[in-house]
Amino acid sequence: MSVVDSMKNYFVGSYAEMKKVTWPTKKQTINYSLMVIGLSVGMAAFFGILDYGLNLGILFGLK
Repeated sequence: MSVVDSMKNYFVGSYAEMKKVTWPTKKQTINYSLMVIGLSVGMAAFFGILDYGLNLGILFGLK
């Protein structure tokens, strides 16, 4: 099997698999994106507060 045949088979197979994919709707994509952004902001806030609290604990522990 030549390199050209291998590449052709790869792209034909890839195209066939892409046709099987169930793509999300625009509304689902927006909802998923907002969920990821919200969770990221929430986790950043949580770890920021945790870091601040631990930092205060270390500073007061040294005095």
